[in-house]
Amino acid sequence: MGVVEYLSSFAQSNHREVVIHASAMVDPKAKIGIGVYVGPFAIVGPDVVLEDRVCIDTHAVVLGKTTIGSRTRVWPFASVGSMPQDLKYRGEVSELVIGEDNAIREYVNISVGTTGGGGRTEIGSRNLIMVYCHIGHDCHIGNDVVFANAVSLAGHVIIQDRAVFGGLAAVHQFCRIGTMAMVAGGTKLTQDIPPCCMAHGDRARIGGLNLVGMRRSDLTEEAQQNIKRMFRLLFQEHLTLEDALSRIEAEIAVSKEKDMFVNFLKCSERGICR
Repeated sequence: MGVVEYLSSFAQSNHREVVIHASAMVDPKAKIGIGVYVGPFAIVGPDVVLEDRVCIDTHAVVLGKTTIGSRTRVWPFASVGSMPQDLKYRGEVSELVIGEDNAIREYVNISVGTTGGGGRTEIGSRNLIMVYCHIGHDCHIGNDVVFANAVSLAGHVIIQDRAVFGGLAAVHQFCRIGTMAMVAGGTKLTQDIPPCCMAHGDRARIGGLNLVGMRRSDLTEEAQQNIKRMFRLLFQEHLTLEDALSRIEAEIAVSKEKDMFVNFLKCSERGICR
């Protein structure tokens, strides 16, 4: 089966044939699931696990102790499981775990973890990682996240589910980006972005709520109103973070959205972008 034929049938659930191009270099110790495709001149290292129907395109490189979940596709010239860009790294064993149904586009770089960060970089499922993105060591990415072209994450960054990033955004190490947050293109993030908030600018500032994302989600109207009230208390009442938290805890009804917001704020180490 050739490249065109394989890719045309890639999403078919009954596809079982393993196809490894003659020019690919796949270590015999690598674990290969059913229906996997490895294209011309691709490289797969000895500690790699490719689960069912993973596609490794031409010239892509997958190294390190890396597990790639079912139906994830790695486009040409991506580097997955590379050594961390960390001067403290001394070759210790660490890993990269990637979930299912991800799209890892051309020239993306994703590093394994380091001992100082728990030894694990982790990416969830159904994420779109566009051309030239960099995901540094010990990052933890949730599900259904979209990274536009050339987004860069330093080490130890946490991205929660359904966040969206515009092109060329850059995130400082140890920052946290909340559920359904939206980051504008070219934004420089040095502090945390709470759930559902939008951020923009050099030394980013909060510019409002991701109302479109909230409407498209499974949030009820009551939940959306609660999030809007918490946003006003945090960003529009000129309160300190401690006072805003106290008001939120006292005035907002008990709900999973309140818990999500409050827990995020309380766990912030670098401070909240305001």
